[in-house]
This record gives sequence, structure tokens and C-alpha cells, in this order.
Amino acid sequence: MWYLIEKILFKKSISRYQLSKLTGIPESTLASYKNDGVNPSFINVCKIAEALDVSLDELRERKEK
Repeated sequence: MWYLIEKILFKKSISRYQLSKLTGIPESTLASYKNDGVNPSFINVCKIAEALDVSLDELRERKEK
């Protein structure tokens, strides 16, 4: 999921630090999503989607059939 978030961050010129400030999610937690492959909780996904002004569906990974 993090790669989808990173694509949106890049497109909107928002840093991980700025996302942390916008969401209230510690930067270390955001780093664990990227570096450790930890999936965010539903609550944090909602905070991220709201901060980035995207739908939850845009952050959903689609599985190819």
C-alpha cells in the first residue's frame, strides 16, 4: 500500500514529514509502513486519505486476476 501513498505524495509534492503533521501519525510509524512493510490500521488509512484528499478506494491495492 505504501507505494500508492508515495505516488500521491510525489504528485502533490508532500513529504512524509508533512504527511505526519497533517495526519497526527508519527513519522516513525509512516517510516515503518515504507521500510518494514507494515500495513497501516484502518483508522490511519482514513487519516492519510483525508490528508491527501483522496478516496479510500485510491489507496486500495488491486489484485490482478
